[in-house]
Amino acid sequence: MSEEIARPFDSLDSALEYMTLLGESIDEAMAEVQRDLATARGHEELRTVQALELAQFKMKQLSTYVQRSQRALNDLRTLRRLLLEER
Repeated sequence: MSEEIARPFDSLDSALEYMTLLGESIDEAMAEVQRDLATARGHEELRTVQALELAQFKMKQLSTYVQRSQRALNDLRTLRRLLLEER
């Protein structure tokens, strides 16, 4: 298992798995920021609200990039299978 962690991108499949885990982590972090944002709004902490809104925006951007990467990796995996007649 330690070898798998040391080389997470040995194949398209492992890279896709990594991106899936990254996407899930981003989703969890976004939920946490959403909760913190609701709390900050309740306490009328303007600077904190602004900072959390910026963090939320950046996480949405990152999530979009990760989803695009997942689609690209999946497309490459499909092409590999077609080229190697694995289907």
